[in-house]
Amino acid sequence: MASFIFLRTIRKTNRLLPTTHPLNNIPSYFFSSIRHQTKPPPVPSSQSPPVAKKVPFKVAAHGVSWEDPYHWMSNTHDPDLLNYLNHENNYSEAFMADTHDLQRTLFSEMISRVPDQVSTPPEGWGPWLYYQCIPERKEYPVLCRKLAVENTSWVHNMINYAKKGFVKEEILLDWNEIAQEHGYVHVGTCRISPNHRFLAYTVDVTGEECFLLQVKDLQSGTIVPTIRVEGVVSLAWAQDSCTLFYTLCDHSQRPYRVQYMTLGSNPICDIIVYVVDANNPKGGLLKIHDRVSGVQFFLEHHRGFFYILTNLHAGGEEKELLDGNYYLVRCRVEDVQSAHWEKIIVPTKGTNIQDMDVFNEHLVLYLNKDDSPMICSIKMPIQSNKKEMEIDDLDPWCFTMPSNACSINPGSNHDFMNSVYRVVLSSPVMPDLVVDYDMSTRTFSIVHQEDVLGISSKPHKNEAHEWIHVSNSYFCERKEVVSHDGTVVPLTILYSHKAHKMGQSPGIIHGYGSYGETLGKSWCAERLSLLDRGWVVAFADVRGGGGGDPSWHKNGSGLHKLNSINDFISCGNYLIKEGYVHKDQLGAIGHSAGGLLVAAAINMHPQLFRAAILKVPFLDVCNTLLDPSLPLTVLDYEEFGNPQIKSYFDSIMKYSPYDNINRGVCYPAMLVSASFNDSRVGVWEAAKYVSRIREQTCSNCCGSVILKTNMSGGHFGEGGRSGQCEELAYEYAFLMKVMGHLDASERDF
Repeated sequence: MASFIFLRTIRKTNRLLPTTHPLNNIPSYFFSSIRHQTKPPPVPSSQSPPVAKKVPFKVAAHGVSWEDPYHWMSNTHDPDLLNYLNHENNYSEAFMADTHDLQRTLFSEMISRVPDQVSTPPEGWGPWLYYQCIPERKEYPVLCRKLAVENTSWVHNMINYAKKGFVKEEILLDWNEIAQEHGYVHVGTCRISPNHRFLAYTVDVTGEECFLLQVKDLQSGTIVPTIRVEGVVSLAWAQDSCTLFYTLCDHSQRPYRVQYMTLGSNPICDIIVYVVDANNPKGGLLKIHDRVSGVQFFLEHHRGFFYILTNLHAGGEEKELLDGNYYLVRCRVEDVQSAHWEKIIVPTKGTNIQDMDVFNEHLVLYLNKDDSPMICSIKMPIQSNKKEMEIDDLDPWCFTMPSNACSINPGSNHDFMNSVYRVVLSSPVMPDLVVDYDMSTRTFSIVHQEDVLGISSKPHKNEAHEWIHVSNSYFCERKEVVSHDGTVVPLTILYSHKAHKMGQSPGIIHGYGSYGETLGKSWCAERLSLLDRGWVVAFADVRGGGGGDPSWHKNGSGLHKLNSINDFISCGNYLIKEGYVHKDQLGAIGHSAGGLLVAAAINMHPQLFRAAILKVPFLDVCNTLLDPSLPLTVLDYEEFGNPQIKSYFDSIMKYSPYDNINRGVCYPAMLVSASFNDSRVGVWEAAKYVSRIREQTCSNCCGSVILKTNMSGGHFGEGGRSGQCEELAYEYAFLMKVMGHLDASERDF
């Protein structure tokens, strides 16, 4: 049976949340009008807010010109910028000085819920069991493996159980060693060779996300010295375990070139290709389809056929896309460039295919059905009757899941011959759950559930299996909010049964709304420190993010971006109107492109929010997109539009946070964070925004806006488990301070 390497040059998505760890999933702790009558917190008496210098600079587009006196901050080599950022950090420290005890209390609570050592359950692949763990007193994960032990009888099981302490563990990659040497670590991709001898991985040690490719010989435990390639995005091994394919990015961080190398030889060869036979990696290249704007192809190989998930109309006409919905086609390998693609599965009303995975005997489909995630498996090969089929025509097995599962992520699932599919499930009220689904017997087993210390929980019984949830203590409900144009927006609301008080509680609302990405709502043990004090935590799945079908993204991007912002405002108003949150106690949190969402909503309705946290936020939208020399700008034209086109310019200028700050108006207290080495969102975006806030808004309110810059990290921060707890403790303490709950050492505020 031939197998293939699929070298899609998928772009590096920008301004996104961090992805999961490379080979498996580590638990979450691993990883216009006056505002309100309440006076803002006093500015620290010992220090006044910094004032940045202004340098005349004129920007012009489409016959319109405007002044940008903080443009100079985009030069990160200017010593005045470094000086200004240090002044802002000092001011933040002074502003937060009276929260030190609270921060320590919050940090202690968070750390007390984390086991001393955590580990993912081993996952079999060939003769090995692979897993990750965070050792005791360590910050970062370690990738390990052990030889698998055959379970043939109860006698062998008992012997092997007695000997398990003597099975040698191999440490393949230790994040902690890299962090100790360089002060920062971000491992991008890990790939084990098919013969299990080599580990290829990419690592960033600066925060700038220029990933270095290295290959480790797992027999000798040494790094192959001749292989050091910078700017690598993705990796794939050929079946010979010697040929390694990888994609490189250009100066805009866009994948643009595919290369391969053969271990033991020096030459590196370029290829521009979509498919390579993994058994004969140098035998020829095969292009799948000409590029079509707005169309994607996801390929899997199975017994001489390509199964292709695509949103291309069967006739191939760009203007006749099926509303962006995906369907499944197949063709013989030798016919892939022909027009004879057999349509296998078409979407039905209310159900959308979002992803797939192919195994020897089963096809796994990730679906969104009636706005809820689900997975099913279908027996392979599919017997075609030469007509389009719906999923239900193929006797699918829908995986049994907890009713409140909001997050579904696949495990590694490396073994093509395996009939067991591993999934990680999570929800705001259910610690991460690792489940194995046996697609042959249509049964499932719970392999592992994240251990959270110090909370009471009850198992939920389902078909003789149990999973633990905490819904006896914390309530999670989904509401439908009607937005400005009648569109219904999903809003997930989380609070404590005991501590929440209707109409009186403070709350925060999370938003993202870009790139078609679903807002993360997985379990977070650290969040309990807010819930136990009566806070409400809400998640607004606004347009522009992920939804039931691709139109949800389309209707909140480009010329329709204002829909995202209005959706978010509607959700905030709903929380107050329905009594979940006090009318003067609503905060908002936005990360990266989510910062755009929150900051734009504040400009439009500053009176709605008491506080906001903007983390590495994308704020200077128009100026950034007018500069194609910046990393990721050209890629972002797909999401926000190109402002060099007047219609997009007019649209962007209606919501760009930096360009729409109101003069003399009371603004919420804000914690704005940035990273100096951030290659996705320049550090100057946060700095320019805060400087203009200081200049234009109410002089009393702007003192409660602080800018905290990580002078060494990148877009995703430092990443260690205690470091993450410290960061969250700081953020929660800020919210409690500016909302008047500084004395919040007791859990019932």
